[in-house]
Amino acid sequence: MAETSSSTTTTTMTTQASKLYGKDLSVYDDLDVDTLLSQLSPEEISLLAKEVDPDDNLLPPSQRCGYECDKEPTGPLDRKKLIEHINKQALETPDRPEAKPFVAGVVRGKKWVAPEQSQQERDAEEQIAIDMGDEYEHALNDATQEEIIDLAAILGFHSMMNQDQYHASLLNKGQPIGLGWDGITKSTQPKAYPAEPPNLTDIDKTIRQVQEDDHTLTDLNWNNIKNISDEKFETLFDALPENTHLEVLSLTNTGLTDRVASKLADALERNQTLRVLNIETNFISPPVVVKLVKALLKSRTIEELRAANQRSQVLGNKIEMEITQLVEANPSLLRLGLHLEYNDARHRVASHLQRNIDRRRREAQEVRCAATIRLPRASLKKIEVPESISSLSPSPSPSPQPFTLVTDEDNTESIVPSSPELSPSTPADENPF
Repeated sequence: MAETSSSTTTTTMTTQASKLYGKDLSVYDDLDVDTLLSQLSPEEISLLAKEVDPDDNLLPPSQRCGYECDKEPTGPLDRKKLIEHINKQALETPDRPEAKPFVAGVVRGKKWVAPEQSQQERDAEEQIAIDMGDEYEHALNDATQEEIIDLAAILGFHSMMNQDQYHASLLNKGQPIGLGWDGITKSTQPKAYPAEPPNLTDIDKTIRQVQEDDHTLTDLNWNNIKNISDEKFETLFDALPENTHLEVLSLTNTGLTDRVASKLADALERNQTLRVLNIETNFISPPVVVKLVKALLKSRTIEELRAANQRSQVLGNKIEMEITQLVEANPSLLRLGLHLEYNDARHRVASHLQRNIDRRRREAQEVRCAATIRLPRASLKKIEVPESISSLSPSPSPSPQPFTLVTDEDNTESIVPSSPELSPSTPADENPF
């Protein structure tokens, strides 16, 4: 028996490395780039700088590309002369001659012709057609243009009509004249709103009212009053801690700065009656906004704070998180008018304000319930009905009788039946029954 032997041949395939100028890339690993650059002349370095572009898209073009202009400056920039020079060059430069002159009615070049559809495509389009039945076909063929527009509005085909047609169909006011399927959509006439009247509030008079704690001044509105000096703002804010009647303070678009807003924050810490503060559209920086929100923790009376549209539109992550922590520690704030960019801050602030509103609603319900019940539960006495009265009742389940709250001379409260037969003035022995 012949023995057979099997041999296994293993083949190893090696992948050639990438080469640069006929050499492997590993040869260039030990090269010193600084030494090579020191051997280049200035002309060679400038040529190399033109070929090399740093692989950083975040760098502006002025830093990625070298400045190549070697011409000496001719003088300061004169914008008027530059524009005149550009216009002069444009007028003096002749137009490019046309290869074929323009003649009215003559097509220059190749005219585009739509390709013809094949028989297979035409058959496919015919198969897509929907058979709605003779009744619907007859109704749609005899429908007027206005009825078709109304049907499209009911079915929600917004792209098949213009905006005026759609709203006219929904409001059932008839179709606008000249705005059919083939009409041109025209822009609607803008509504003219009257300009907002100027704020005629007397600044000096209102400051005196705040200083004198006038009970008639509960809402102070300085919105949109320009050129209010910082001294008047400081005088107003110095009088706020002693005022006990002012509840709403509006200082929108009055030019508040950080220095004056810091005075306002100090006044808010000592005021106990202000409920609404509006300082939108001013020049307050984010750190001072944080200081104002922090001042609300000491007074615990501000229910609404509006401070949006300040000097910096974006507060930043650090400022927003700090404001969020201050709001979460405030149990009295119900509304906050402030633009927060990050979702986490917005969600946490909104959740906390909703909890404050719910707690305030529960407290109001408890106060209303306590107002309807004058007696505490511990003062209610057990009501005992005399046997003589219960024996006179002909039915086994007598109807309940109303009771009245009576206060004696020694302020002792008790509950007695309110029927005339069982009043306190009528003794039990003299019962008419």
